[in-house]
Amino acid sequence: MGEFEEQSAWGFETAAIHAGQEPDPTTGAVVTPISLSTTFAQDGVGNHKGYEYSRSGNPTRTAYETQVAALEGAAHGLAFSSGLAAEDNVLRLFAPGQRVLLGNDAYGGTYRLISKVHTQLPWSAVDLLDTAGLAASWPDDTALVWLETPTNPLLRCFDIEAIASLAHERGAMVVVDNTFATPFLQQPLALGADIVVHSATKYLGGHSDVVGGFLALDDADLADRLRFTQNAAGAVPAPFDCYLALRGVKTLAVRMERHCANARAVVDLLIGHPAVERVLYPQLPDHPGHAAAAKQMRDFGGMVSFTLRGGQAAALRVAAATELFTLGESLGAVESLIEHPGQMTHASAAGSPLEVPDNLLRLSVGIETAADLVADLQQALEQA
Repeated sequence: MGEFEEQSAWGFETAAIHAGQEPDPTTGAVVTPISLSTTFAQDGVGNHKGYEYSRSGNPTRTAYETQVAALEGAAHGLAFSSGLAAEDNVLRLFAPGQRVLLGNDAYGGTYRLISKVHTQLPWSAVDLLDTAGLAASWPDDTALVWLETPTNPLLRCFDIEAIASLAHERGAMVVVDNTFATPFLQQPLALGADIVVHSATKYLGGHSDVVGGFLALDDADLADRLRFTQNAAGAVPAPFDCYLALRGVKTLAVRMERHCANARAVVDLLIGHPAVERVLYPQLPDHPGHAAAAKQMRDFGGMVSFTLRGGQAAALRVAAATELFTLGESLGAVESLIEHPGQMTHASAAGSPLEVPDNLLRLSVGIETAADLVADLQQALEQA
């Protein structure tokens, strides 16, 4: 049994702690060392030990790439300096005139990258909940379907298997942003996706102390193309960033279990609260895409969104009134965060088909004591 096959056969928690990570052969250290060297000695010209220059490859990065690839069930993993750097690398695969179908609920930074930077690629915002409608109105020049599930910030969930089957029938590639679900809750490659993308800044790192991105995939030729651009464009993470992400991923499973449990406690408070107009959480039977989430996810995640009956003014008051929920961007870390997407993470989508409601708040539910989080939201909602 080869090394990759052995790691793939491990349970998730075991792979998170051991895949790509062995005691250091020199010292016996059980924690993967941070290899800070930018260059590596060669025995002769072109005769090296697998590393030449740290932009092209680094031992700490290799351990991290092996670890996360194993968790996604992927043959190849590539780490980047940010989630958007990873996305940019994917979009460079496509020629001018090839169309991107982007879900009409997506991260504002993805929308900005596609619509404002990769302007050589035409794009359309589409309703990925309606696969029949998507099939009926499929643009002939489509080369890529880009979907988040759950989405940011409305938490809609899409049937990856159905969308991948539809896209592949028409010769298009499928990229799934798995940031919100993480590989602990969902493995898109097993459902037919071609590439999985992560903002490793979020749940993979898990501690609000590292920025990073990640790509996972099975196709060797595609991986070679991505790896070429990873090296040529150079948006790679520093060794210390790789170490921080590597350390964070080791506890991903136990953190996600607590994130999900705490999110359910928060949802229980919000449902039926007189100040709340609607609660958005994939576990709720009337949630858009609930059936897809129930089919393809292990649990329903740590993200909760909701709208306020009092409109934007009420949403801003609640966001300012929390004490344990820190008002800030980002998500997926041990501490709980609250934000107003319309004026924060999704401000770039204002006036576009991806614009979000102005009375919407998004919660990243952390791993604190659930009762404390519920009490904090309870008092903040009194300001609505």
